[in-house]
Parts: sequence; structure tokens; C-alpha cells
Amino acid sequence: MMVFALLLLLALLGAPLFAVIGTSALLGFLREEIDLSVVAIEIYRLAEMPALVAIPLFTFAGYLLGESRTPERLVRLSHAVLGGRRGGLAVVALASCALFTAFTGASGVTIVALGALLYPALLRAGYDERFSLGLVTTSGSLGLLFAPALPLILYGVVAQQMQLEQPVRIDDVFAAGLLPGLLMLTALSGWSLWQARHIPRSESQFSRREIAAALVDSSWEIPLPLVVLGGIYGGVFALSEAAAVTALYVLVVEVGIRREIPLARLPAVMRESMVMVGAILIILGVSLASTNYLIDTEVPTRMFEAIRAHVDSRLTFLILLNLFLLALGMMLDIFSALVIVVPIILPVAVGYGIHPVHLGIVFLANMQIGYITPPVGMNLFIASYRFDRPVLEVYRATVPFFLILLVTVLIITYWPALSLALVPGRG
Repeated sequence: MMVFALLLLLALLGAPLFAVIGTSALLGFLREEIDLSVVAIEIYRLAEMPALVAIPLFTFAGYLLGESRTPERLVRLSHAVLGGRRGGLAVVALASCALFTAFTGASGVTIVALGALLYPALLRAGYDERFSLGLVTTSGSLGLLFAPALPLILYGVVAQQMQLEQPVRIDDVFAAGLLPGLLMLTALSGWSLWQARHIPRSESQFSRREIAAALVDSSWEIPLPLVVLGGIYGGVFALSEAAAVTALYVLVVEVGIRREIPLARLPAVMRESMVMVGAILIILGVSLASTNYLIDTEVPTRMFEAIRAHVDSRLTFLILLNLFLLALGMMLDIFSALVIVVPIILPVAVGYGIHPVHLGIVFLANMQIGYITPPVGMNLFIASYRFDRPVLEVYRATVPFFLILLVTVLIITYWPALSLALVPGRG
């Protein structure tokens, strides 16, 4: 217990997360008198995971898209199609941010990249300042349930290491996130349309010429999601191959064809993206060792038995799980939470009859709104800095959006069919 308290203190004082997890694994194996080389073996095991190749490739593609003018083209196309309708610009903001986050995987990047375009546009169109601030801040975390978002891949990778009776395929996790993601997007769009009911229709004039021009301007980006998802579900290529095609396609388009990223800038973009990947992989590597220790010492089994002694109902367990995950989302970034917490709660949830793919969507949906949960939701501080607004003002602006997303999370949690309807063999 003293060792655990010491490690927790080191984490709170800012010690690297991988060092804390790795130390806990080493001490655990040492106490069980197991050769410590098992930790190195577990880290090396990362190289044997074919799906893991997708993480650096998709991350690199996302960074390239963020560095180019793709966000501007995405907003222009969405605005051309929807902007002329009352409330259309708000829906444009939600849809654009969700699609962009699906490829970048990091909500803070979305706020920085699209916020400068969308926030002033919403104000000019007559939207209330508080509503506009709340909308853009909330939109930054939309899209984490849409393929090929990095958290979906990482959940699948972590769940596969648990060797469950019900195997978790990353393709299934991709399919499971679609309807819950659309539910969140639809609920926020409905609220936005209601808030825009007093705004004149003439946000912009509907123009076939502008739609055609926007389509031509985005002609290289439009096929990207179709190629990725169509290729995966059409059986044309595997996940790792889809990631390679995506990275190559984006690289050729943005550097070779559009030339929006100079060759001199390319090494810096590579370095920035791989720094993020490196952080994820080193945490994942040591967490695999920690997970192995937990399984060997039957920690999940004992935890399930302890919880079962006090919680008989599956419904009660899900309520407690939601509360725990919301609190977790305020304190940890989504990647750290995935590799640290999923190995602990997944076997417990399966013991209550919860499908592991459904649990993944519940986990990510809760973590998604954790980004805007006061007092320490990450997006609240990013938006405060990005738009030069007091953080308390950002808190107040996001409250209605938070409550709407909370309702959708409850629906996702207690209606498993929504997540499993598109999963082969589960619909």
C-alpha cells in the first residue's frame, strides 16, 4: 500500500506516466519472484501486433491534414451545402469538427485548427457569443467514435491483449461507433437548430455555383473517408494497409499535388506526429506488462468478486461505471486512460454480461464528454486560451451541450443494440 501511495504521489508530482506504470509492473513482478525480463518481453511484443502499424500511419496522415488547408476546404464545402439554411452554420461546425477529429484523433487539434474559422463565422452570422463559444468548444471532442479515430484503434489493440472469450476486432469497434456517434451529432444539431430559430435564413445564399466550386476545391479530400472505410469493409485491404494507403494518399496530395506543405516543413510534421505516437507506444508497452501482472495475480477476478458482493444489478454497475469514467475523463487524457483502465474494467464488465465492443463505445463516449467536464476538462482550457475567454465563461457556455451529450451517453450505455447493430453477427 505504501508503494502504491508513493507511485500515486510521483504521478501527481508530474513523473512520466510510463515510468510510474513501468515501476509498478516491475515491483509487482519482483514481489511475485518473476524474472523482470518479462517486462522487456511484453514491450517487445508490440512489434508482433499487425494492427499497431495503423497508429503511426493514421497519426501522420492526421497531422498532415491539420498542417494543410484541409480544414478550410472542409468548412467551405459544409457551408456551401448547409450554410444557407437557418441554423446551417452551426450544423456545419459540428459536422466539420467531427470529421476532422476522426482523422486527427486529438480534440485539442480540432479546436486550434477549426476554431479560428468557425467561431468568428458563427458570431458574424448572428449566433449568440456564449452559444458559439460552447459549440466550438464541445465540437472539439466530437468524432472520437467515428472511424478511423485513433482511440477506437487503441481500444481494440488493448482489448485483444486480454484474450477474452468474445474476441474484439478493430473493424467491429469501427462499426460499433457509427450509430452512437451519429446520435451525439444529431442531438447537438437539433439543439443548435433550436437556438438558431430567430436567426434570419440569409446566413448565406444557397448557390449551386458555390457548391460546385467547393466540391472541386475539396475534390482530393472527398474520396479519403470513402477509400479508407470502403476498403476496410469491402475487404479490399486490412486495417494496417488502409492506414498505409491513407498516409501515402495524404502525403502525395498535400505535399506533391497541392504543395501546401513545403518539403522543408515535412520533417518537422513527421517529428511532431511521431512524438505523439512514441508517447502512446511507450505507455502501451509498459501497460502490457502491467496488464500481464494483473492477469497473473487475478486482480480483475478478485475485483469482480468484490464488486459483485455489493452490486448485483448490471444496471447499477453501468451507472457506477459512467460516474467513474466521467471523473476519469476530467483527469486523464484518453490515450492514457485507455491503456491504464481498460485492462482493469474490461474483465469486470464482461463478468456482468456486457459485450466488450459495447464497453469500448461506452468508455470512449464518456471520455469524449470528459473533455468538457468541469473543473478540469482539457478542452475547456484549450478553448479559454484559444479564444482569450475566462475559463469560467467557457464552463457556462458548455453546460447545455454537456447535458445533451450526457443524455446521449446514457442512451448509448443502456441501449447496447445501438452500438452492436452494425457489428457482424450482433445486429
